[in-house]
Amino acid sequence: MELKIRKNDETYIIDVQGEMDLYNSYKLKELVMKMLEKKVAKFIINLEGVDYIDSSGIGALIYICSTIKKMNLKLTITNIHGSVKKVIELTKLMGYFPISSNLEEALKQMEG
Repeated sequence: MELKIRKNDETYIIDVQGEMDLYNSYKLKELVMKMLEKKVAKFIINLEGVDYIDSSGIGALIYICSTIKKMNLKLTITNIHGSVKKVIELTKLMGYFPISSNLEEALKQMEG
């Protein structure tokens, strides 16, 4: 799994590439925690490059989402597709996660 960070005004976009599984989903958690320490307030997690997620990947997203919600900051997850979308639907988390269908929509959500 590779993580790349891009910045759009005040919003930080984390591009996730590869598999989000037991062996590497902690990397995303660690990255977000470091960014929170640096007072980043707006996050977009872009899962466009993710074709596989397991329960630990879902767990990492839940942890990130609940932490950011508790701090009253902004998060949206975008470009969920294929088996990743199926897993999120099966775990009934579509309503829990703030999801946008594409990056453009995600950025618009961050403006408000």
